[in-house]
Amino acid sequence: MIKIITDSTCALSPEFLAERAIGMVHLKVNFGETESYDELSGISNAEFYHRLLTENVFPSTSQPAAGEFKAEYERIAEPGDEILVLTLSGKLSGTYGSAVMASKMVPDIPVTVFDSLSVGLGLGLMVATASDMALAGAPMAEILARLEQMRRDVRIYFIVDTLEYLHKGGRIGGAAAFFGGILNIKPILTFIDGKIEAIDKVRSKRKALTRIFDLLDQNFPDKSQSVQIGVMHAAAESELPAMEEKLLSLFPNHTRVITGEISPVLGAHGGPGLLGAGVVSNPASE
Repeated sequence: MIKIITDSTCALSPEFLAERAIGMVHLKVNFGETESYDELSGISNAEFYHRLLTENVFPSTSQPAAGEFKAEYERIAEPGDEILVLTLSGKLSGTYGSAVMASKMVPDIPVTVFDSLSVGLGLGLMVATASDMALAGAPMAEILARLEQMRRDVRIYFIVDTLEYLHKGGRIGGAAAFFGGILNIKPILTFIDGKIEAIDKVRSKRKALTRIFDLLDQNFPDKSQSVQIGVMHAAAESELPAMEEKLLSLFPNHTRVITGEISPVLGAHGGPGLLGAGVVSNPASE
């Protein structure tokens, strides 16, 4: 049997993971040099965003050690199992490298590590799909082919209230951060080859959200094709219902919807107020 493991940035609910016995390895969020927490299990979203908004200490983040992946491989694997690990983009974190290193520590367990080149709902949609296929008995090669299609075709766009957090965390350049801080300009951000890039700019959050939905609509013009969709936020839950309603109206032929709040590690870089939406196409047979 193929067992699925992912990391804590996947944006899937604990209930979903538990129901499908999907393993998880946690990234860390650190306040100063003395406080380090496993995200989700060590510090809740509510506590993290409260501290982010009220304290002057800018949190840092860190990847799991290879030993943590090794322990999860050994915990989840039973005789005859294969393991498929899906991680956030290796261009944003060393988590992928830790997972690969750990795979070499367990020579008796077949482990395949897949770099999603995404994070949050992009990673979550891939994990959920891999789980669907594994539970249905699909072989590893078939699952990997599907994941490569999703990695190629997924489109995720997001906006942040300020680029300060991305800039401080080294995830976006200083020039882009400066530009985003003037005249209420909202850059439209996306993932290109696993990195965060600004691809457009508009004035005001309302216009930025409209532009995000326009881009998704243009990227998937064939509304007869089924898709999976998602909307995410960071400490901006009140914005979620309207975004979800808009996405559902644009893509009525959907097979999965992921909604929720991004984890502390992502929130440390995106900051409170982040809003994002994403779509990925299903194969024509679905």
